[in-house]
Amino acid sequence: MLEGLHENIGRLIALYETQKQRNAELTQALQENRQALDSCKKQITELNRQIDNLKLTSAFMGSGDSTVAKERINKLIAEIDKCIRLLQK
Repeated sequence: MLEGLHENIGRLIALYETQKQRNAELTQALQENRQALDSCKKQITELNRQIDNLKLTSAFMGSGDSTVAKERINKLIAEIDKCIRLLQK
């Protein structure tokens, strides 16, 4: 009976060590995935900025609809006006 108890304790310790290692592996994988997610978010932000720049460039070059250019310019002017108002406060 005591021998069986020792065997069970040995198996339990082995299972614990296995799960401990698995936990460490999953923690590492989670950290790597979070870093990859942050990298992708930064890339998306940069690509969106590039898209906005290309839209603005095409609007100023006249290769698109003039109403789009006017809307974009008006939006930029509104943003500049807002910044000026905030600076004056």
